Amino acid sequence: MASSSAPAADRKAGAYAWYVLVVLFLVYALNFIDRQILTILAPHIRRDLGLSHADIGFLYGTAFGVFYALFGIPLGRLADSWHRVRLMTIGLALWSSMTALSGLSRNGLQLAAARIGVGVGEATASPSAYSLISDWFPKRQRATALAIYSAGIYFGGGFSLFLGGAIVDWWNAAYPVDPPFGLVGWQAAFMAVGLPGLVLALWVLTLREPMRGLSEGLVAPPHPAPFRSFLEDLLTIIPPLTLIGAARNGAAAFLRNLVVLALVAAAAYALIRFDGPKSDKQWLAVGIGVYAVYSWSAALRHRDAATFRLILGTPAFLAVVLAYGLNAFLAYAVAGLAPSYAVQVFGITAREAGLWIGGPAILGGFLGVTLGGIAADRLRRRWPSGRIMVILFGSLAPVPSLVIAFTTADKALFYAMLPLTQIFASCALGAAAAATQDLVLPRMRGTATAAFFIGTTLIGLALGPYLAGRVADLSGSLSTGILSLLVTLPLALAAAIAALRLVPAAEASREIRARAAGEPL
Repeated sequence: MASSSAPAADRKAGAYAWYVLVVLFLVYALNFIDRQILTILAPHIRRDLGLSHADIGFLYGTAFGVFYALFGIPLGRLADSWHRVRLMTIGLALWSSMTALSGLSRNGLQLAAARIGVGVGEATASPSAYSLISDWFPKRQRATALAIYSAGIYFGGGFSLFLGGAIVDWWNAAYPVDPPFGLVGWQAAFMAVGLPGLVLALWVLTLREPMRGLSEGLVAPPHPAPFRSFLEDLLTIIPPLTLIGAARNGAAAFLRNLVVLALVAAAAYALIRFDGPKSDKQWLAVGIGVYAVYSWSAALRHRDAATFRLILGTPAFLAVVLAYGLNAFLAYAVAGLAPSYAVQVFGITAREAGLWIGGPAILGGFLGVTLGGIAADRLRRRWPSGRIMVILFGSLAPVPSLVIAFTTADKALFYAMLPLTQIFASCALGAAAAATQDLVLPRMRGTATAAFFIGTTLIGLALGPYLAGRVADLSGSLSTGILSLLVTLPLALAAAIAALRLVPAAEASREIRARAAGEPL
């Protein structure tokens, strides 16, 4: 890795960088339209396919999230070594196609298979985008740029509720019997939001690929064999190929892998026995995810000691991931179940829920993540742990409005508290994303992004919506299901406080620790 003499830290992003950011924002918005639309369609899907709240939590969270996390790891590594624009184009075409195919589902198993496909496709997006943004934007603008990109979550998530509610109500009213192609409203909605992604993929393909490490003057040479490396990563992450990958690292590594596999299998079996036979797919999927992440991390230690040292071997990085992952744990549960809660408690239509939940969610999420990113950059200029202060704030601030929203009998107050909750909860995303990017070298950014999203998926997405739905099924109350997740708040605060103390020293020693692990700086 060569060092450039250009004053990279002093420059500002140019017009083309902002153009790229706009396109990536649209990609992320579509990402969350396709991901989130299931929540507004959930009452119709539950009725037609005979599913429970926990089943919806599984479809929305676990089926998507586990495979998003698993494939995000090798795809994140591929984003670090191959053409990021092409990778994102392929992924966008895949997840858009699988969203459209969700509209052909006739049972929960078929819908779960389609959701897995959406997760695999979407796993290409953020590792590629985070790496591209980090090269187009200098460090002092990075949290702002990543926050604007991340605002696509809330624009897409909010717009999906409005669009999905409007389509399903209009379609069912227009075709109460004998609908075109035999598709009911929720199936038509999946088709309507999936197909435009194929057009957007062609636009993404026109973006320029920047020099890797451009923004920091640390130019990384091209990887000599990116796809061979990608296939090797698959051996470390996809069971049972993980056993082959472990064996390549010696008998001791293979034995440790078998021990961990047995422990995870035993834990999954115990959870299924405790939770009931209908929970088998949930805990089997989570178990696959946990075991696969262990296999990958153990292999990474052998294959790329410097990357392992700066990501999984850095307590500061892990503390940031855990702190924001627990923020996402609650946020995803709210996002997944709030539309069903509004329909069930206030007796409104999907169109009304989409309008009054989705519309304010766009504004609330955009404001929260953008203002949080700007605040994180400004605080970072004054204090080395400034970005972590925003993460800590994002753990505490949403709690009062969340409690009010899911305990009030006043519909207007419910509508008012949801976007307020979203503003406070979303402010931490840009700060957390930028903090993890700052802790690694440019060539490691895609891998760091994948590791960061393990927290938001395996912790947040795979567990939050399912557990909230499961408690709701047991208690008969969606409010109880959502609010029960607040028991994790002390752990989130502890992780944020640990990050506050650890991040400055970890960032300052980044190059030293990488060099000690064998990185040729």
